Amino acid sequence: MKIVETERLILRHLNEDDAEFIVELMNEPDWIKYIGDRGIRTAEGAKEYIVEGPMTMYKEHGIGLYLIEMKENATPIGICGLLHRDFLRDVDLGFAVLSKYWGKGFAYEAAEATLTYGAEDLGYRRIVGFTSLDNEKSANLLQKLGMKDEGTIKYASTSEDVRLFAKEYQ
Repeated sequence: MKIVETERLILRHLNEDDAEFIVELMNEPDWIKYIGDRGIRTAEGAKEYIVEGPMTMYKEHGIGLYLIEMKENATPIGICGLLHRDFLRDVDLGFAVLSKYWGKGFAYEAAEATLTYGAEDLGYRRIVGFTSLDNEKSANLLQKLGMKDEGTIKYASTSEDVRLFAKEYQ
């Protein structure tokens, strides 16, 4: 199901047919370094992740991570979406793009469209994002999107400190 369309991109629900792409994305060095190694190495493992993660969140919360694909040829290049996390009172903007598509403005375009969708279509008045302390690329993107650095918080399932950013809407 298509969620958002931009000039160059379509964001849509992930489905089991996206498994090979998810394997590729989740095994990128920066994914493993900044998001964490999920141990997903096969299409079967990726299908399980898609069903138990994003597809479940769509059903339970009406939001989740969406596949980012190029409008011109339907090539998947990343994921972006809004996430419900038990340890946050606000929805969280999450994103990741394959490294071969970095530096072309795709992450910004997808994230900006997702924030607009969350605020205008879903009515969220505050959306947050967080990064590892040393993930300057993602922190810079969140700030470019107009999110303000609110300092550090503990990530729920670990003792890791993460940087929290937030954007308020009227």
